[in-house]
Amino acid sequence: MTPVLAYWVDRLDPFLIHFTDSFGIRYYGLAYAAGFVASAWLLHLYAASGRSLLSTAKIADFMVAAVIGVVAGGRVGSYLLYDAWRTFPSDPFAILRVWEGGMSFHGGLVGVMLAIAWFSRAERIALLHLWDLVASTAPVGLFLGRIANFVNGELWGRPAQVPWAVIFPRSPLPLVPRHPSQLYEALLEGALLLAFMQWRFWRSDIVRSRPGRLSGEFLVLYGCLRMAGEAFREPDASLILGLSRGTFYSLFMVAAGLYLRQRRTVPLAPPGP
Repeated sequence: MTPVLAYWVDRLDPFLIHFTDSFGIRYYGLAYAAGFVASAWLLHLYAASGRSLLSTAKIADFMVAAVIGVVAGGRVGSYLLYDAWRTFPSDPFAILRVWEGGMSFHGGLVGVMLAIAWFSRAERIALLHLWDLVASTAPVGLFLGRIANFVNGELWGRPAQVPWAVIFPRSPLPLVPRHPSQLYEALLEGALLLAFMQWRFWRSDIVRSRPGRLSGEFLVLYGCLRMAGEAFREPDASLILGLSRGTFYSLFMVAAGLYLRQRRTVPLAPPGP
């Protein structure tokens, strides 16, 4: 057994720049910003290649809608899905303090889907096609967000004795080595899922011939990979039917993804001149 003192302790500073002890530029915020920039860059590549019905001129407006959907949905989802709402009587404005972290992927997913639905109707671009575009770029943000979770020393894993286990000072006492589950999820939900999504996007005509199928594959794969990661992660809220919240909510994603993947669709017409 490796002595506890031999394990690395996560004392990383969550701030890139401090303005005060509790306020500054956080890596968590930078991860979100970098994820949105990378997604916009990919959308430009899609438009330039002729594979996207979202024109270059509309990408900025699309990203504004997506950012609002992700941030609002992620914050509300974290507040409602992970029991933070129980603090409302003593701290009614906690939901507004976005800078303190606390974002739910499942809430952000619902938020961005609603935002894209609004954009689709306003710009008359096929909804399933826009969902496919987002699905192919989303893992970038997931990867960066999980890295930021590790830097913050939050969402730690279950106790472990593997050589790469980490001691997280913010975890419950007594401090024990734990799985760096944030890094596992960064590799699974982020790097691996991004590689698959990009391979599917560029090596096939799936976003034009089968609109919605790529979104379905994203939901199924993310749900399965998230559940795999949850096996190493300490649940951050009470269980539902014996399952962690992340696993329970991911089951609905898998079901929705299977529906989208099997749903009959009509191929999209090529973009106009």
